[in-house]
Order: sequence, then structure tokens, then C-alpha cells
Amino acid sequence: MTQANSHLQAFRHDTVFKEEISKVSDFKFGQTVANVFDDMVNRSVPFYEEIQRMIGELAVDYTQPGTDVYDLGCSTGTTLINMNRLIPNDIRFIGIDDSAEMLKKCAVKLQELGISRPYELLAGDIQQDVAISNASVVVLCLTLQFIRPIHRQKVLKKIFDGLVPGGALILVEKILTEDHQFNRDYITYYYDYKRRQHYSDLEISQKREALENVLIPYKLSENRLLLQETGFSHVETFFQWYNFAGIIAVKNQAAS
Repeated sequence: MTQANSHLQAFRHDTVFKEEISKVSDFKFGQTVANVFDDMVNRSVPFYEEIQRMIGELAVDYTQPGTDVYDLGCSTGTTLINMNRLIPNDIRFIGIDDSAEMLKKCAVKLQELGISRPYELLAGDIQQDVAISNASVVVLCLTLQFIRPIHRQKVLKKIFDGLVPGGALILVEKILTEDHQFNRDYITYYYDYKRRQHYSDLEISQKREALENVLIPYKLSENRLLLQETGFSHVETFFQWYNFAGIIAVKNQAAS
């Protein structure tokens, strides 16, 4: 069991959509979700623990002395905790989330682990007033997909400008297939996965409805193009399971 997952037992089992809801509202990362988020994401994202391990491995290779590491949409701190095991202790971590409830959970987990490195947890909307600077690594784990498409290029440009030369953006997203013929199949396989995680058809259906207007996925190729158009010189896929993917994008060493 990883250092991060050892804390899962402290969080409640995800039953957010277990009972029938007469009118499903748009998904929100409020108190109800924050209370069960660790269980929810581990049961909803295939190979989530392995993705977290991979993020840590990639991050340590791109971390530079005297820089900061950002986790945008840090939620309850799982990614920060996993990176903490690998990245030198003098590197400052900055976790940003627009959910106060998520940040409270994150703060408790970091305090319980006794993390001694310098770190900040900031409340803010990354598509609005959040500044990024002196970053060697920025993580967007299942975050960009919740940003309205019209704002995504601006957010990525803010990240690119805030990265030092040679710095990296690590992006994990839910994606659409390149050929729409496969979309239905991949969604079917994904819902079969969720059933294996003991989610009922009602839970799957109601969560899908709640996310419909909130989570807007792109194709893998669209995400890659967006990153390249932003200015990243090297873009590569490091993970894919049907309709989930991980991408690393590196800023050229000569970039200013």
C-alpha cells in the first residue's frame, strides 16, 4: 500500500449517487464529495495508483534545484504526497484548488504525514487569478477536463510561461477516441470497470448525468495539439487505458 493510499481508510466510502435523485445537479467538489473523494477517485479511475506512481517518477526527473513544484487542482493531496516521497526535501510544493473543502482535507493529510518540506496550499481558480512562477514541474491530474474549453489555452499558456526552461507539465485526462466508432465501446468497457468496483448502474447513470455539463473531454490528439500550440517542444503520452490518458509536455531548454 502506498503512502498516499494508507490514508484511504480515514475517508468514507463513496455513496454520493447510491440513492435515486429526482433531479441530478451538476457535479461539484463540495463537502459531500470531499468526504469520499479518495475512495471515489480510486474506484473511478483505472490504474489510479499506478498513474500516481508514474507522475512521481516523471516529476523527480524534471525537478530542478531552487524551483517549485505545482499541483493544480490538488484535491485531497494524493499527488503531492506521492511526489513528496521522491523529490528532494528542499523543493517547495504549491497545491492549488478552488474547493475549500478539498483543501481542508489536503491540509489534514499533509499534517498527519508530517511533511517537512516548505509547501503552500492556496485557494483559487486557475483560469482566473492564480499566478505560476519559477516552476520546474506542474501537474494537472484530471483537472484540465473541468476547465471550460474556451479557457484551456489561456491556462496552458499561464503554465508554460511560469515554467523554467526544461520544466515539464504532467497532464492526466479523460479522453475521447480518435475514431468516434470506438467511443461507445470504450465507454462500455469503462462502465464495466466501474461495476467491478461495486458501483451500481444507478450510481453510474446519475454520476454520468452530473458530469455531463461539467467534464468536457478532448481527443488525445487535440490535447497534444493544444500543448504544442502553447509552445511545448516535446509532447509524449506516458499512459493510456481506453478513455484515460497521461501526457508529459516539456518546455525547451532555450525557451525564455
